[in-house]
Amino acid sequence: MIDTILYNANVITLDERHARVTALAIRDGKIAALGSNAEILPLASPGTRKHDMHGAVIMPGLTDAHVHWKWTSESLHQVDLYGTRNIREAVERVAAHAAAVPAGEWIRGYGWSQDTWAEHRFPTAAELDALIPDRPVFLRSRSGHAAWVNSVALRMANIDAHTPDVVEAEIQRDASGSPTGILIEWNAMLLVEGLIPVPTPEQTADQMRKAQGMAHALGVTGIHDFDNQDCLNALQIMRERGDLGLRVLKQINKGFIDSLLHMGLRTGFGDDWLRLGNLKIFADGAIGAHSAYMFEPYIGEPDNTGIVVVGKEEMLELISRASANGFASTVHAIGDRAVHDVLDVMEQVRAEETARRIPRDKRRHRIEHVQVIHPMDVNRLAELDIIASMQPIHATSDYPIADAVWGDERCKLAYNPRAQLDRGVTVCFGSDSPCDVFGSLRGIHAAVTRRRTDGTPGVDGWYPEARISIDEAIKGYTMGAAYAAGMEDRLGKIAPGYLADLTVVDRDLYAIPGDELLDVNVCGTMVGGVWRYGEWMR
Repeated sequence: MIDTILYNANVITLDERHARVTALAIRDGKIAALGSNAEILPLASPGTRKHDMHGAVIMPGLTDAHVHWKWTSESLHQVDLYGTRNIREAVERVAAHAAAVPAGEWIRGYGWSQDTWAEHRFPTAAELDALIPDRPVFLRSRSGHAAWVNSVALRMANIDAHTPDVVEAEIQRDASGSPTGILIEWNAMLLVEGLIPVPTPEQTADQMRKAQGMAHALGVTGIHDFDNQDCLNALQIMRERGDLGLRVLKQINKGFIDSLLHMGLRTGFGDDWLRLGNLKIFADGAIGAHSAYMFEPYIGEPDNTGIVVVGKEEMLELISRASANGFASTVHAIGDRAVHDVLDVMEQVRAEETARRIPRDKRRHRIEHVQVIHPMDVNRLAELDIIASMQPIHATSDYPIADAVWGDERCKLAYNPRAQLDRGVTVCFGSDSPCDVFGSLRGIHAAVTRRRTDGTPGVDGWYPEARISIDEAIKGYTMGAAYAAGMEDRLGKIAPGYLADLTVVDRDLYAIPGDELLDVNVCGTMVGGVWRYGEWMR
């Protein structure tokens, strides 16, 4: 029996056999048939639900292929520092938030960026102390690769002038050697963050329910998560409760890979709701913290070429061992030197896989971000069949910083999916939330226009030669993400036998100017044949 029929719709299938139809039928959470109203409506039986879509546009469900889901869920309960214009405004926003947080609890927040403030410098603990002198404060930067803390937090962590330097990270210090309140990269940030009480998995699952509602309201039907394994625990609780309404690909950070290999698990283990992805490694830092690993120094910082988080030798050992035991790998690489080193490692691993007669599509390795690539490496992702997992919204968020610290020559190949698409690379898109704004439609606008929501930097966008088409942008959040998850045979387009994951919007994205993409509204979201958002839930 057909469960549901949607008719009087403008259905964009992304299936070349029938690119546009007006109706579709759903059975057991999957697409059963496509066609015209006249072809599909007669398939109804007395128990079939029929929804008149009144001309609404239906697309394959949108997947955010790079998100920190636990962190995103937590951030809904923290102070948001995006858009603050200076340090004083940021401190005042933190203080206002602190007034509503129960006494004794940590004050947490995210989203600040020193390069966008009027001062163009890192803030200090003393500036937080002026308004929050008696409670610990921990504020992640927009990049997620730096934290701003106050003196209470520094004292609790026993960080002072005598604290030794941290491997693969930095405790920023003043001229006297005293900590300033800025911690750069994970090993330094954990000195403080490790003191913050950890919510129970059940509490995290409750937070995720709220975040999931936000995702559905934005038309998102799936995510690829990059948080630690406490996120996987909470997702399993949601699955057990029957609350999970997103398709989740869970990447595995390197600290946990040995356990999975010991158990004999492999990439793809799980089901269509929750499955294991790749081994996740950090090659370098981020542009916001000036810690992305570069061939040449940052402009104005002749001694700074960034930070190596996992070096080539260790990276090769990890990726090689994971591949031999059934896991693909995905590596965070933002700077051009980091991308180069990852490609060198991947070249060696691909040679090992060829010797083992492992087809390349059985190890779908990814580079996350690829924010800037050296001209000598621009062809190598295609040559090695490496997926480029990119975040178009980073280009519009970061371009003033990139211009300032990388300069024109490097920026020509920065945040540039066009360069990879033209070479036949599979590209998938995400938001990197909460390091940037969650929501695929914002990312589609950024990819197509290379402009911010206020129109800057100009009518043609930032390096307009890097713009991509609306079709390419949509496919990055659908077909590209499905391929990266190993689910392209049932996800990423609307076709018979595919999962009934749909995003419904009020305008045809293919028929409007790029600037009008910001005016598109999500009318409904369906996952697994069930309405999760919109008027049709009734």
